[in-house]
Amino acid sequence: MHLSDKRTRARTLTAAFALAAALLVPSAPSASAAAQPAGPGAAHDTWSDTAHGFASLAGGTTGGSGGKVVTVSTQAELAAYAAAPEPYVIRVAGSVAVEPFGHDIVVASDKTIVGVGDSGEIVHGELHLNPGTHNVIIRNLTIRDSYVEGDWDGKTTDFDAIQMDSADHIWIDHNRLTHMGDGLLDIRKDSEYITVSYNHFSNHNKALGIGWTANVKTQITIDHNWFEGTKQRNPSADNCAYAHLYNNYLSAQVADGDPVWTYGNWARGATKMVIENSYYRDVQHPYQADATAELVQRGSILRNTTGRTDAWGTAFDPRDFYPYHLDRAADVPKLVTRDSGPQKDIGTETVLRVPGAYATVQAAVDAVPQGNDGRITVRIAPGTYREHVRIGKNQPYVSLVGTGRNRSDTLVVFDTPQGELKPDGTTQGSWGSATVVVEGHDFSARNLTFSNDFDEAAVELSGEQALAVKTTGDRLTFENTAFLGNQDTLMTDTPVLTQKARVYLRDVYIEGDVDFIYGRATTVIEHSVIKALSRGSALNNGYITAASTWKDNPYGFLITRSRIISDAPADTFHLGRPWHPSGNPDAVGQVLIRETLLPAAVKATPWSEMGGFPWQDARFTEFRTYGPGAAVTADRPQMSAEEAAHHQISDYLRGDDGWAPQGTHR
Repeated sequence: MHLSDKRTRARTLTAAFALAAALLVPSAPSASAAAQPAGPGAAHDTWSDTAHGFASLAGGTTGGSGGKVVTVSTQAELAAYAAAPEPYVIRVAGSVAVEPFGHDIVVASDKTIVGVGDSGEIVHGELHLNPGTHNVIIRNLTIRDSYVEGDWDGKTTDFDAIQMDSADHIWIDHNRLTHMGDGLLDIRKDSEYITVSYNHFSNHNKALGIGWTANVKTQITIDHNWFEGTKQRNPSADNCAYAHLYNNYLSAQVADGDPVWTYGNWARGATKMVIENSYYRDVQHPYQADATAELVQRGSILRNTTGRTDAWGTAFDPRDFYPYHLDRAADVPKLVTRDSGPQKDIGTETVLRVPGAYATVQAAVDAVPQGNDGRITVRIAPGTYREHVRIGKNQPYVSLVGTGRNRSDTLVVFDTPQGELKPDGTTQGSWGSATVVVEGHDFSARNLTFSNDFDEAAVELSGEQALAVKTTGDRLTFENTAFLGNQDTLMTDTPVLTQKARVYLRDVYIEGDVDFIYGRATTVIEHSVIKALSRGSALNNGYITAASTWKDNPYGFLITRSRIISDAPADTFHLGRPWHPSGNPDAVGQVLIRETLLPAAVKATPWSEMGGFPWQDARFTEFRTYGPGAAVTADRPQMSAEEAAHHQISDYLRGDDGWAPQGTHR
């Protein structure tokens, strides 16, 4: 689409931001605050993807952050990605059976291995971290069943669930480790900066061993773990520089009459151990310490326990190292039995951070695998990102979320017009012009501003259309977002005319002058502000919509319960015109503007022809519009109440799959 008249004034981005902030409904609460991890034990902290405790220190533990996201379902896939030199976020979907029985899967540095929901598991195999391995996260997995009958003590096999030697910055979280050979979790030699949280250790002899070195180096946090049906090493901590245990639950300890090697927590050698607000039930020797160790215990509860409860020395103060939240000891059994082990809500959403882990938005999008099957959220810090962003048709379930207080804090912007020439001499078109292109289905954006700041007043060019966003995917949502541009700001389209796609926009701000909301997708704009920018004309300043709806699709554009505003003179702006791409008569635009404020800038005859196609042949209507630009005349078709009852938001978006994003907005 093209209009020869040029705007006579330049628009500054700063003014647009100020206007958008002033005119739209209040912005959502700070996304950055919501994105920050709470202290351990606080609401929803169990699902935080950020390491806490000692694993958060000395540079932190980020795992595969910054690398690509992959989903594996076989031993070969898991082994290849886990051992690769590059960072990866590895999602384990379903059960991975390991052969030969008890075989090691080597995990290299900079990896996140996470079960998808509560069904990701490794059977008959071990995750092994060799000396020097660092920055590894293992979450939400079940690792089970490498036990060899008759080898209760694990003396002939060494089939641990997870074993590491002299590794550092490791986070073991929300796993279920059960019925293995030798230990469930062995943290050996000089491993440092370790956190073990919300795991379920069960049905085993040796649960968790730490150390076995003369060096006193290991720093470890162990919190909110459930030790159930285990006999010893819950944990055994040998020569740990600092071992902080809090809010753990020890229950149903194996009772075989052994008076020595059945115990709860043991501070061995030169270990300094602090135990806080844990709960011991049916446990022999709940906590004990060598004479050379120091153990401080406070706030724990003991029920039906026998044997040693040693406490001597001053150990250390964990708060000298990191902040944390203590749950009440009385609440620990309920909290830990509910929240430990794999969770349905972990691994189903992967969080990629810009610019923390990925320098650009596109770099984060490039980490999304083709055929992606889980929600991937790109959290974008406040700032200006001058780049093109392309989300491909085989990259579904992507969310872009600004983490600033307001949507104007996070700007994705570029300045390419459609008429600009590419190296091959062809023009950019809408695909090359758009700052952001979304082809994948089930995309969402929140708390962001998208802009194309091409200055049409300063450049003489045929093809001044300059898109902020172009979409062709289905089931897309935009919430608390702004779209800034002049001509063709927002294009919601479909791959082909006869294919349907749905887009839902709520609490958004859209500005432009010519055809700045256009395309053939079924598009609902609700509770939003649309600004028609003046081009300085006393007669015609532009067109808000240019729908090209397929003739057999009853639902095109619905603008409802919104406000249209303008700085253009009275009676100089059209509500829309029918766009027939390449003169295709089967593109018959459908637009309904209902229960929406109209400014005085709206023309008395607000619909216009386009390319020789009269507006009367399109499906343009109003319903209960109001304000200085509203009127009921022969040139303004009004939808009847009976027909409007079948043109609700749900009618536009329902489709064949019952999609209803309007009921789930934040």
